[in-house]
Amino acid sequence: MSDPARRSLDELLLYRLSRLLSVAGSMVIRLCEGRFGITRREWRLIATLASRGRLGSSQLAEHAQLDRARTSKAVSSLVEKGLLSRTHPAGDRRQVLLQLTERGQTVYDELHPLVTRINADLLAALDANQAACLDEALRQLQARAEQLAGEAVLPKADRGRRGAG
Repeated sequence: MSDPARRSLDELLLYRLSRLLSVAGSMVIRLCEGRFGITRREWRLIATLASRGRLGSSQLAEHAQLDRARTSKAVSSLVEKGLLSRTHPAGDRRQVLLQLTERGQTVYDELHPLVTRINADLLAALDANQAACLDEALRQLQARAEQLAGEAVLPKADRGRRGAG
């Protein structure tokens, strides 16, 4: 007889999604880090700017669904690597706009088809109807997660207190 606690963990949606991301996402991470010298988070920012164009830092964080501190750190790294540029709109030195440099666009143009291929290879496990059902289910789950997150009254994460209490 299997352990009910273990069985229940293996049946949790978020746990299963995390395991899928861990396995399939590791291929993307290896490409990003090994071939292009960027992190997965940096790739997310590059891809967001490639698809949305020039954005302010807060807009970029929002579209990439990252907190501002992590976005700021990744932006600084990408600027140092010559993949992003910071500009100020005329007359407003307080606002910063971010955009891909030519080199950043080249990284996107080379990496995006490789990431797209990994996704296509993964989805090849499903037939067209299953893929359409998965797409709709993911859309519905995303909408529900956003609704629940907006309604939730939870303590703020405090990673500095791990194990305390």
